[in-house]
Amino acid sequence: MSVDYAQLVKTGIALTDAALERLLPGTATQPHNIHRAMRHSVFAGGKRLRPLLVIESARMIAGDLPDGAADVGAAIEMLHTYSLIHDDLPALDNDDLRRGKPTCHVVYGEAMAILAGDALQTLAYETLAKLSGDAAAKIEIVKEVAIATGTGVGSEGLAPGMIGGQVMDIEGEGQKPTAELVEAIHRSKTGALITVSIVAGGLIGGASADEVMHLRRFGQRAGLAFQIVDDILDVTQSSAELGKTAGKDTASDKATWPAVFGLDASRETAAELLRDGLAELAGFGARADALKAVAKALVERTN
Repeated sequence: MSVDYAQLVKTGIALTDAALERLLPGTATQPHNIHRAMRHSVFAGGKRLRPLLVIESARMIAGDLPDGAADVGAAIEMLHTYSLIHDDLPALDNDDLRRGKPTCHVVYGEAMAILAGDALQTLAYETLAKLSGDAAAKIEIVKEVAIATGTGVGSEGLAPGMIGGQVMDIEGEGQKPTAELVEAIHRSKTGALITVSIVAGGLIGGASADEVMHLRRFGQRAGLAFQIVDDILDVTQSSAELGKTAGKDTASDKATWPAVFGLDASRETAAELLRDGLAELAGFGARADALKAVAKALVERTN
């Protein structure tokens, strides 16, 4: 089945932005400043790739877009945006550019940026808790998302979540990066949220335990490949092309894949992970074509 990827993205962005517009308080809602700060970062652009993964995973399992899928995607986008706001703070990466625009703390101050990130996180879980439909699926989604964004508690053999990865990233600065460290950081800090986007989409679509297993394996490989490519782009693209400060990882002595393996090997690993990930979707047949197209775009992107 031929996939019009540009149309896929356009539809995904429209669905996600409509859900975010409905779920986020307006700028006229008190207290004004916090809601303006939240919306500044949420609507600063972005490709909405994680919500797109939710939507296409759900569509693949259900055969059509199930009720609540866009809200799950919007909730995960809130969590992603909260992580970016906090990651850009002076205490962490100290960056003043995100998605081609001034970061939240540059515009609204550090205190308001911290609170905007906090508020997006709590609103994300409120959104998930209010999902209609099967209660067991909703609880499972909340659990999966909480584990994917946490420190590793309750992960039951999975990589630690996003915050755990951020901790490892901070503690790894200035150290000689090892293959084990960089993989652990990438699977946690970035890969966990990408993986749970795919898993949550499957769950809202009614996936079986076996289907969830294949979606998880697909997500783990796609998520790691995505971050490897992000590392490559950080040293090969300009700030204008990336929409964020280029070379930041190198300047901060971050543990990155190219720093350990070099650029050529990094590209080869990303391509291999993509192939292995796509193989996990073989059992879904042509229904997986759209999800495969999204995964390929994640790994083959240039910004």
